Amino acid sequence: MTLKKIPKYLLLKNGVVVDPFHNKTYKKDILIKNGKIFDIGKIEISESYDMIDCSDKVITHGFCDLHVHFREPGREDKETLETGSFAAMSGGFTRVCVMPNTNPPLDSPESINFINKKAENAPIHIHPIGAVSKGQDGKDITEMGLMHEEGAVAFSDDGLPIQDGAVMRIALEYAKLIDAPIINHAEDECLRDEGLMHEGTISTRLGLPGNPDLAESSMVNRDLELANYVGARIHIPHVSSAKALDLIEKMKKYKDDVTSEVTPHHLFFNHEDLITYDTNLKVGPPIRTENDRKSLIKGIKNGIIDCIATDHAPHTIEDKETTFDLASFGMIGLESCFGAVNKVLCNDSNMKLSDLIKTLTIKPRKVMGFDNDLFSVGKEAEITILDPNVKWIFQKENIKSRSINSPYIGKELIGRVLFTISKSKVYQNS
Repeated sequence: MTLKKIPKYLLLKNGVVVDPFHNKTYKKDILIKNGKIFDIGKIEISESYDMIDCSDKVITHGFCDLHVHFREPGREDKETLETGSFAAMSGGFTRVCVMPNTNPPLDSPESINFINKKAENAPIHIHPIGAVSKGQDGKDITEMGLMHEEGAVAFSDDGLPIQDGAVMRIALEYAKLIDAPIINHAEDECLRDEGLMHEGTISTRLGLPGNPDLAESSMVNRDLELANYVGARIHIPHVSSAKALDLIEKMKKYKDDVTSEVTPHHLFFNHEDLITYDTNLKVGPPIRTENDRKSLIKGIKNGIIDCIATDHAPHTIEDKETTFDLASFGMIGLESCFGAVNKVLCNDSNMKLSDLIKTLTIKPRKVMGFDNDLFSVGKEAEITILDPNVKWIFQKENIKSRSINSPYIGKELIGRVLFTISKSKVYQNS
């Protein structure tokens, strides 16, 4: 890996430009001057230009991830804003939203300000998501308005779902006033109980407590109905089941501010992959059946699911190299994201590359209200250069996160990010 300051003039030559905002694909050069788009077209090589030969490569918008955990403050041994930024750039991401389940949680205007100040020197754009409730206890609502003024782009208690419907209603009403989405971890804790994986034939074979898809779908149904009643924005994170997807599809027919995301691992794996007791596949919500996986693929292809988010969740070796019941939930996913989803969606399921790129760029940006027109002259360069056809084996050496809890190690992926340009920095994968 190399991270360098962008030269005064950087020419991206001979690439295929995929512009998801204007829905155009064309072969043109892009000239960057002082970190900003200077010209797009047929550009002659100059001695004063540094150049990246993009022949047979795709140039597109920098990816945007709405759901990552960078663990700072409190668990810097797992990840920091700095190390998380390197992992993001390795995966082609120039903009991420960090979840509030830190220690202490991001539940005050001061904590939001801390993230923003700490992230100023990061090579990517980092946006904090504020907690819905104080201490993430699901009871007392935080100062959402003041946190929004400090830069909180959305609100969530993350892995601690808001169980009390009255609290959720109040949160949605406050969020409506500031036009920010609520992101509620969609699991009913009573139905989830002590479930460690999807409740089904495989959990029975392995002797592990199951987490039924009903735990997700019942909470999704409640949250959708509440959001519709209040007239607020709702974003459903890491959809894992066909049942939840059906509910989202029905609500979207008459409510246009319902959005959702799916993770690469819910598209790539099914519960049969847990037969080896790989603790890196222990996630919440759990990886479900092949039918659920195929339904999620269909959901992202037909636009019911809006975008892809990694739910990048770093953990120490001690957190994962233990018995399945004691292992922490979560996996990292930034570095492997494009190769995994490109393999599943484009290579195996005939999705157009341009449509996949939309789920990683303009669609997540739209959810948060970020600027989408990145290929206009004068805009700061947020660019990802990738090879969509290369086959490669994901290895520990490809991980730039401080943690290594990835189930993709040893897996063949298709498509790889080569360069990422963000905040006047150029990152190159080795």
